[in-house]
This record gives sequence, C-alpha cells and structure tokens, in this order.
Amino acid sequence: MDDASKLKERLIKHISGGEAFMPIDEMLKIITFDKLGERPNNLPYSFYELFNHIRFTQKDILEYCTLSAYKAPKWPDDYWPHQKVPTSILAWGDLKNSYFEERTMFIKHIENNDLLKRMNKETDHTLMREVLLVIEHTAYHSGQLLIILRQLGLYNT
Repeated sequence: MDDASKLKERLIKHISGGEAFMPIDEMLKIITFDKLGERPNNLPYSFYELFNHIRFTQKDILEYCTLSAYKAPKWPDDYWPHQKVPTSILAWGDLKNSYFEERTMFIKHIENNDLLKRMNKETDHTLMREVLLVIEHTAYHSGQLLIILRQLGLYNT
C-alpha cells in the first residue's frame, strides 16, 4: 500500500469516528426520540439540533467537493434547523440515514480522488482541507452531543 493510500485509510477512519471520540453511530444508539429536543441545563442546542447541524455541514462540504455548480448556503441560517425536534420519528430516521449515506459518499470520494486536488481555481482549498474540516467539525460537535447525553442522564461513563 502506498503512502497516499495509507493516508486516505487513516482519514477515513477519523471520518467514521471513534479514533479520538465516541462515534456518532454509538451516540445515536443511546439517544431516545423523546429526549431529542431537550436542552438540558440551559445548553443552547438540543441533541437533534446539533446532529442536524453536523449532517448539514458534512453534506455541504461533500457538495463543495463534488458539484461543479456548488452554491454556498447562507451562514448561519441554513446550517442550523429552525426547530428543536424532528417533525416525526420518520423524519428522524431519514435524517440519520442521510447522514450515513452522505458520509459513505464522502468516503468514496476520498478513495477515488487525489487529496491534493484543488476544489476550484478561485481558492487553494484541497480535498485534504475539506476532509480535515469534516473531521474537526464532527469531533467538536460530537463532544457537545456527549455532554447532552450525560446531562440527560443517558450516558454516565
């Protein structure tokens, strides 16, 4: 295996989570639907709001990397949901499925492209930069998700 393949493999492990923080997959097994919208102890976001934000940002970066006609969403309005809870259990399931489908698409994009490929002629952004943004952003907010789980009494390790 060459160095580029080893680096991609390492980055993919970090995108999948669990290298330095609890994977979102595990947190989603812990949260209950009835607790998704709670903002314990005056925290500014619910579990749902944070997870929705993580998913939207990952999707936005994926689109930035893959769409030639990419148009940036409006910050911060488009990056955060307008409600504290999903509209239904079905909508919650769709959100989770979208997150994992888009993560898989992002992983495939990493596997099939040069990490040093520039995203466009206007910036010096590379695929590597975008991968690191997804990892960093997800890790940052995963810590907040875990705090919410603890504050809700759903996780105490």
